[in-house]
Amino acid sequence: MLSCGRGPRQAEAMVELTRDIIEAGSLTDRVRSHEAGAVVVFLGTVREFTSGKQTVSLEYEAYPEMASRKMNELEQEARNQWPIVQSLIVHRVGRLALGDVSVGIAVSCPHRREAFEACQFMIDRIKEVVPIWKCEHWANGETEWVHPGLDEVLKPARPANQA
Repeated sequence: MLSCGRGPRQAEAMVELTRDIIEAGSLTDRVRSHEAGAVVVFLGTVREFTSGKQTVSLEYEAYPEMASRKMNELEQEARNQWPIVQSLIVHRVGRLALGDVSVGIAVSCPHRREAFEACQFMIDRIKEVVPIWKCEHWANGETEWVHPGLDEVLKPARPANQA
């Protein structure tokens, strides 16, 4: 509740690594507030084709303590730039099938532009600084590990049966 002369409350950052399914409705519900006029939700999903190669599944691994710390830091960076009422960052780990949600970000702000900008900032920064690695499992049996912020493949492609 607001009282005369005080601004919105400062909520603590909510960041999670999970093996559970990420539900958009749950993300929205957790950041909604009477102090915010906008909620923006971003869902990153497993797509079937990447650079012309057919994906069968993705596998995410993380260094949990460092990933949580980095997600908290980037959430604070966003709070320093936008009037965030509440935010939530949830990233899956483990093996994901086509169409599964790999990352969900929800941001509530007083106005839509702020919410959109803060949400985009967070997903862009996650890919740059959070130690979560993605293994692409291709239909041809090869795999490729990719690290955040790098365009290069960390490990050479190899048949899945040689993993």
